Amino acid sequence: MGTTDTTPDGEVRPAGLAGIPRQRGATAAAPAAGPAEAGPPAGRPRRRGRPWLLLPTPLGTPFTLGYAALLVATTLFADHADPTLVSELLRGSSTDVVHLAQAPLLVLVASALWIAGGLTSAYALGFVFVLTALERRIGGLRTAAVFFGGHALATVATELTVGFSVAAGGLPDSSLERLDYGISFGVMTCTGALAGLLPAWLRWPLVLGAGYVAVADLLAYADPMTNWGHLLSLTLGVASWPLLRRWRDRRTSAVPLLGDLGHPALRGGRPR
Repeated sequence: MGTTDTTPDGEVRPAGLAGIPRQRGATAAAPAAGPAEAGPPAGRPRRRGRPWLLLPTPLGTPFTLGYAALLVATTLFADHADPTLVSELLRGSSTDVVHLAQAPLLVLVASALWIAGGLTSAYALGFVFVLTALERRIGGLRTAAVFFGGHALATVATELTVGFSVAAGGLPDSSLERLDYGISFGVMTCTGALAGLLPAWLRWPLVLGAGYVAVADLLAYADPMTNWGHLLSLTLGVASWPLLRRWRDRRTSAVPLLGDLGHPALRGGRPR
């Protein structure tokens, strides 16, 4: 049976039963809200963005960080080493028609070890920010595949055009040994690829901005073969959007959610 309580004016009221939620008429005060029920403390700052994620890190973007360190080393070497030695190395790394015919794999890799224009060039800065953002979305190996795939395809396409033009008499024979090296084709490919993984309000300004730079350089007609290569590289990156989105979805779906105790990665066993 329940117990009764007497109010100061002599009125008798039933008391609440122990272990049961407070009944109507019980005089016990409601318990104070615990920490979990309390709202956020007044004046607490909201969580803001993490700008350091725009830069490469050892754990988050090992490919971009390692490649950037290598490019810094080769650039410093080119700036301070003997000019004759540097000239010979650059000539040996050139992806011109003659070198591509003799050792295509060697020069395709070697040409991507140098930055044309130095560390303050637009493509050097683009390398850091674009490849960092791309690697955080699709991983290091796939970012390397996008970069070197665009670098190789655009290089071969432009140099084949040079070879055909020389054979047709449109260019002199010296064009077969034109100095050609740098990371710009790979950076433009990654720029086009990254755009497809961004929201629309960022995607189209990035594509249009990069396209404007490529077309403006082409109209300037200072180095038409290289400028055509930049436009082709950007197009290759845009064409890779469906594949990159599948890669991104697989990468994100493979990460278990906290609290998903049924996920194989948390059970420590294989899926049944």
